[in-house]
Amino acid sequence: MSVFAAIQTDWHQLVEELGPQFRERASTYDQQGEFVHENYALLKEHRFFSAMIPEELGGGGISFTVMCQLIRKLAHYCGSTALAFSMHQHLVAAAVWKYRHKGLSEATLRKVADQQLVLVCTGARDWLGSNGSMKKVEGGYLVSARKSFASQSIVGSVAVTSAPYQNELGEWKVLHFPVPFNAEGVSVENDWDVLGMRATGSCTVVFENVFVPETAVGLERSRDSFHPAWDLVLSVAMPIIMSAYVGVAEQAVKETIRIGKSYQRLENHLPYILGKLNNQLVAAQSQWRTMVHIPQDLNFAPQRPQTVEVLSLKTNVADACLAVLAQSCEAAGGQSFYKKNALERLFRDIQAAPHHPLPKWDQYAFCGNYLVEEA
Repeated sequence: MSVFAAIQTDWHQLVEELGPQFRERASTYDQQGEFVHENYALLKEHRFFSAMIPEELGGGGISFTVMCQLIRKLAHYCGSTALAFSMHQHLVAAAVWKYRHKGLSEATLRKVADQQLVLVCTGARDWLGSNGSMKKVEGGYLVSARKSFASQSIVGSVAVTSAPYQNELGEWKVLHFPVPFNAEGVSVENDWDVLGMRATGSCTVVFENVFVPETAVGLERSRDSFHPAWDLVLSVAMPIIMSAYVGVAEQAVKETIRIGKSYQRLENHLPYILGKLNNQLVAAQSQWRTMVHIPQDLNFAPQRPQTVEVLSLKTNVADACLAVLAQSCEAAGGQSFYKKNALERLFRDIQAAPHHPLPKWDQYAFCGNYLVEEA
């Protein structure tokens, strides 16, 4: 057992202690479009990156549910920090599930715990087809690809990625594998200049003839076809990622009430707006809690029906969070237009919520096709 496991960390209290520093820096990071380096340094110092890894592997041993709650709390202070951090944690969650149920990923989890490695998912725009090219060479493959929207890639340790490959039979496959960021041919373009979540460092990762050994390939699947591995990935990723947006929405309501009190706007129709606003927040929170419950703290058997449910809930939570911010700005009035008020940044940050897999209309099509097939 890790020496760190013997220390009973109050993770919720730790977030509350670090949070004010994150909030103090949030506006500057946002304005400059700079990654949250100082926040990540503190999270590493306090071993947050291995908090969900089992104690016997050197981690903190906290549950999936607690991690989702921590990310939601982090978003009260800095949405970019919470979202970037969630991208690492959903990869850890999938690895922990594989460790518990398949006896896999032990070496990876030990390395993350020991070195506080940052795992980066490059699959945001890949979905079933993936992108890039792979050329077979002795002992492995040469991979070339451009992977956009790779959150925290600017400080990444290992990219968890994929690429399409046409085998000797002419069949198109997609191979999944990890690549260290210090491998020859890997670079990161500092191209993350966007509307909201500006400090997540979600840059484009470029692979130029990067050698990937055959032994590194963890999954081979048919291209453009749904593979059961997605039932695991989506079921753990979406609750963790949406935790950040629910936290942003919760903080927006607090900011709205603060502005309303400061400018004496809590009169006439405004209480009605706030009541409606609270209803939207409750809708987001309740459906988010359902999402978090579905993986049963990583003691679940991945199946297609729950994947459909998680994806449907993801769209609903994103829509509810967007509605919270729209109504928050309506209630706060012109004050929401000023950058000096955090509400302006929160409004921009929440706009990223619909763009995570699967975007609304893709989700409608995916879930609708499943319903037709099962009818």
